[in-house]
Amino acid sequence: MSTFHAIGLMSGTSLDGLDICFVRFEKENSIWKFQILKAETVSYLKDIEDQLRNSIHLSAEKLLELHSEYGFYLGRAVENFITKNKIENIDVISSHGHTVFHQPQKKFTLQIGDGRAIKIETGLPVVYDFRSQDVLMGGNGAPLVPIGDELLFSQYDACLNLGGFSNISLKLNNERIAFDIAPVNIILNNLAEDYGQKFDKNGDLARKGKIITELLNKLNSIEFYSQSHPKSLGVEWCNENIFPLFANLDSMDVLATFTEHSAEQISKVLNQYQLEKVLFTGGGTYNSYLIEKIKEKTNSEIIVPEKEIIDFKEALIFAFMGVLRINNEINVLSSATGSISDHSSGIIA
Repeated sequence: MSTFHAIGLMSGTSLDGLDICFVRFEKENSIWKFQILKAETVSYLKDIEDQLRNSIHLSAEKLLELHSEYGFYLGRAVENFITKNKIENIDVISSHGHTVFHQPQKKFTLQIGDGRAIKIETGLPVVYDFRSQDVLMGGNGAPLVPIGDELLFSQYDACLNLGGFSNISLKLNNERIAFDIAPVNIILNNLAEDYGQKFDKNGDLARKGKIITELLNKLNSIEFYSQSHPKSLGVEWCNENIFPLFANLDSMDVLATFTEHSAEQISKVLNQYQLEKVLFTGGGTYNSYLIEKIKEKTNSEIIVPEKEIIDFKEALIFAFMGVLRINNEINVLSSATGSISDHSSGIIA
């Protein structure tokens, strides 16, 4: 039996903080098992959150500066986590970084947070930049978590993440496919800010709003939803296709309408593939109104796991991808991303 200890770092588009997850992985007869040993979310200070949120508008020079700065920030955050939890045995740190640009059709994606800075701060091996190689190979560079769904969570018919965007991975004709379904928290959080809230807790604001039928129809008719997989979404896409539709509309009604829209798009996918047991994770899982709406529209059994898996599944899987990378094993599935072949991705610092 082979045993590995890894730390996974994840910063999502919803900017609710840095997820740090320390995991033990065991491989016996090609079967992988995992145990989360320690995990926490480090909330971003306002200046870091603002810098990351506005990074898409920076000059090239300022963006490169933030790439280094944020790398050192990640390194210090991990070093504090290691010291606080008295962790000694670590084979690799795997860092997703923070996505600024994601335009696979133009052959580029950018996750800032230089992995070499993390290595300088911690003195430990680091794997970073998991997406670029896939994009250069003709893939979407996303979603990447299906390798973890395939090897760590295969007891479910599908795994669905409700984060900044909703994405799903499932088995189809003995092949793992995955794709982004629709924006979720990246839109809902933005709208909740109009009411002085970072997010719409339990969907309470949306629950009070009225559904705007005309807006709902416009949202549901966006071309992306009729495209076949593999496909992925980015912040730029939302800025171009979603936010302009909200001009001069009441935010609470838009929240109600967009929650309905997300639920419709998600349940449409669950019904299309006739999925029985679906594991739901990510911050959006706590939005009870959204979950109610999805349950109304599908017969799929929605399984919400323990809090640790809800909160840290992505960080856990990036830790796993780092372990696969240092062992030169496949960690990106072409059936999920659309690249020319399965491959082992990530730069090793």
